[in-house]
Amino acid sequence: MNSLRRQIIKALSITGLGLGFSQPLLARRGMGGGGRGNSISNLIFENTAMGTNATVVPETLVSNTQVLKIPSLDTGEIIEGKRVFNLNIAKASSEFFEGVFTETVGVNQAFLGTTLRARRDETVQLNVTNQLDEITTIHWHGMHLPPSMDGGPHQTIAQNETWKSEFKINQQATTLWYHSHTHEKTGEQVYRGQAGMFILDDDNSEQLALPSEYGVDDIPLIIQDRKFNSDGSFQYLGSMRDRVMGMKGDTILVNGTLKPVANVERRLIRLRLLNGSNARIYNFGFSDNRQFEQIASDGGFLEQAVSLDRLRLSPGERAEILVDFQDGRQCSLQSFADSSSGISSIGASRRGMFGNIVGSETSAMQDTETLNIVDFNPIATQIASHTVPTVLNSINRFNVADAQTTRSFTLSMDRMRFAINGKVMDMMRIDETIPLGATEIWEVTNNSSGMTHSFHVHDVQYQILSRNGKTPAANEQGWKDTIIVDPMETVQIIMQFKDYADANIPYMYHCHILEHEDQGMMGQFLVI
Repeated sequence: MNSLRRQIIKALSITGLGLGFSQPLLARRGMGGGGRGNSISNLIFENTAMGTNATVVPETLVSNTQVLKIPSLDTGEIIEGKRVFNLNIAKASSEFFEGVFTETVGVNQAFLGTTLRARRDETVQLNVTNQLDEITTIHWHGMHLPPSMDGGPHQTIAQNETWKSEFKINQQATTLWYHSHTHEKTGEQVYRGQAGMFILDDDNSEQLALPSEYGVDDIPLIIQDRKFNSDGSFQYLGSMRDRVMGMKGDTILVNGTLKPVANVERRLIRLRLLNGSNARIYNFGFSDNRQFEQIASDGGFLEQAVSLDRLRLSPGERAEILVDFQDGRQCSLQSFADSSSGISSIGASRRGMFGNIVGSETSAMQDTETLNIVDFNPIATQIASHTVPTVLNSINRFNVADAQTTRSFTLSMDRMRFAINGKVMDMMRIDETIPLGATEIWEVTNNSSGMTHSFHVHDVQYQILSRNGKTPAANEQGWKDTIIVDPMETVQIIMQFKDYADANIPYMYHCHILEHEDQGMMGQFLVI
């Protein structure tokens, strides 16, 4: 970039207005040209040059520190032996900034949904009423259930209609979530707020003597990033780059709280982390680099706690961690720079150009900033601290020799086509047919040299066998339903398709970067 452009960028840089970022936000305007083309690098370069995605949070949007909101806990009502939940999806208004109201969507509340809680072996009935002015769906992400009850794009709910999803909880204790899965509209509807947490309990979880008082020492954290227009409304898909890289915002919300502070007792605290963002990958850690213990992944408890100081989660992934606040020191949960998801396909000169850009432009593409997520303020307590259990779970490992089939799935983006195995999602096409009871190995390859993907399979919890032929890290050796797949990486997973079959209604597999899913990076499979 020439010196004049550097001066323009410097002149247009503004402070971050205290919105949870350590670097300035950038007002992007007219940054020069670039050759046109269909490669990722050309598309991003061209879009940045046009400055179509400029987001400057106006000074009129005042953002003060707020106490972390905790979504209401909904345990339903026992009716005729079933745990019944009544859920209403509706538009509402939320005050993220002082005196400014944003149109949002919520499930039984103004933004996001209440936290649902049920127990293994219970039959649940979820009555979902759509009060929006468009069709929608609700998908029970990570749940093992019949395809007709899954809430995927085939289970649409028309305006003012109610959909009943009924099934038996047939899996171990874990942190799941629910969200819109409307065909080609998932990203937009989730962005507006149509998502919530779904907690499952069982005998094992109740016997482990872990922190378990919801909202006190067992705290849900739904982490999302958003962009706001000058009137306080959400800005969604403001540019071609948003479509290519996925929608990434410059403002962090946690449980719908801007700049949250959590007052926690000086003892061991359990955090349920959900990456509920559309596209951003978080590299979690604490501002003082204190270690924490990961005790669970997507589908349940690990066998033993794993000590970490960083934890990387892609959209859709969950993790439960234990953090010791007995020292009484204030600290912050942050997301640190993540070099793994950078744009490696951009040529040297263009990498240099992006390297000179600070603030939301760079972080949106390369996640090079340290982002503040939640500030923790430990307060005195009279309650003795819990201890980390030596053994958390017993995991039955799949035997590779029992796998009847190995299937290959290649995630690719070419000429604005997001595809799996070269095919863009078609609601009328079944891509894979799997025998009921089969154990299979899936090899998921990301041949996009410029972007990371997040791969989710409906209905099953699987185990990771390898990453590029190497044994996965200890914290990835539990049950998973969503995985990070970095550029030019192949991840091998193994799973069993049991209990539920339907010759007509499919399950989905897809990239969980929601804009990629909406643009075709999704397929369908039948279990018969």
